[in-house]
Amino acid sequence: MAKKIQVALIAGGKSGEREVSLAGAKGVLAALDPKKYLVHQYDPAHELPKLTAEAAELDVAFILLHGPLGEDGAMPGLLDLLGLPYQCSGLLGSAVAMNKNFSKMHYRQAGLPVADWLMATAEDINEPTRISAALQFPLVIKPVNQGSSLGMSIAHDDASLREGLRKAFVFDREVMVEEFLQGREITVGVIGNETLEALPLVEIIPGSEHPFFDYEAKYQIGASQEICPADLPAETTCKAQEYAIRAHQALHLEGYSRTDMIVAEDGRISVIETNTIPGMTPTSLLPLAAQTAGYSFPQLLDRLLELALAK
Repeated sequence: MAKKIQVALIAGGKSGEREVSLAGAKGVLAALDPKKYLVHQYDPAHELPKLTAEAAELDVAFILLHGPLGEDGAMPGLLDLLGLPYQCSGLLGSAVAMNKNFSKMHYRQAGLPVADWLMATAEDINEPTRISAALQFPLVIKPVNQGSSLGMSIAHDDASLREGLRKAFVFDREVMVEEFLQGREITVGVIGNETLEALPLVEIIPGSEHPFFDYEAKYQIGASQEICPADLPAETTCKAQEYAIRAHQALHLEGYSRTDMIVAEDGRISVIETNTIPGMTPTSLLPLAAQTAGYSFPQLLDRLLELALAK
C-alpha cells in the first residue's frame, strides 16, 4: 500500500478574511482523498509553533490564507525556511501581487492595459481635490494590501471620495484611487508552473443591490450570478486568457492564479488585479472555472498539490 502524502492545510490566520479562509478549508478537507492524503490542519493565528515543529514530517502544504500575514508572502517565506513545498506562488510573487500599486506597475510594464490611478495620502481625506483634479469620476478607492473588496468603495464626487478614503485608511496605510471602468466583469484562472493553462472565463454579475462585486456579493450564496463559460466572442475570450497568462508571468507567479478584468462595450479589456490564492468556498470562482474545464474539485486539488511537489 502506497504511503499517504502528508499535507499541511494552513487556514484561518488573523486577516479580515479569516472566516472565508476557514470556510474554504472545510471544503478542501472534505474533497481531499483520504486514501491518498493524510491532512494536518494548522491555524497560523495560534499554531505556528506546532507547524514549525512538525514541518519535517510533512510532504507538502496547501496554503488557504487570504489577505495580510499569509497571502502577502509571509507564509510562503516561512515554508521556504522550513523546506516545505506549497501549491501557490513564492514570497516575491505573492508580495508583488498583494500590493495593488506594485501589481499595476508590473502590468503596465508588461504592456497590459490598466485604469489610470493615483496613490492617496492621509491629507487627501480633508482635501481630495488633488485626486479629483487628476482622475475622472467615478473613482474606485481600494486599500492596497487587502482582498475580498474589504474597505473598497466607489466615489462620484469629492464628498464621497473623502468618505471612501476615510473608510479605506482604516484597513490599510496605503490606499489607491483608480478610475472606474464601465463594462462586464470577468475573471480568468491560470494553472501551471512552467507550462500554463488558462481556464474558461467566468463573468460576474452582482445583484442589483450591490454597486460592485463587494464582500457580500462575493460570499453570500445567490447574491451574484456567475456565468461560466462567459458569453463573449471567441476573440475576446482568447485575448482575456492571454492577458491572464501575461499577468501571471508579469507578477512572477507559480502554481495558479486568478486575474480579474473588465470588458468594455467596444471589446477592449483592462486588467484589474490578480489573486494568488483564489477562494475555495462553495461560491468561489476558480473551482467553477476548473469544473467547466473538466476538473472536479478533488481533481483540481490533486493538480495543485502535484504542481507543488514538482517544484
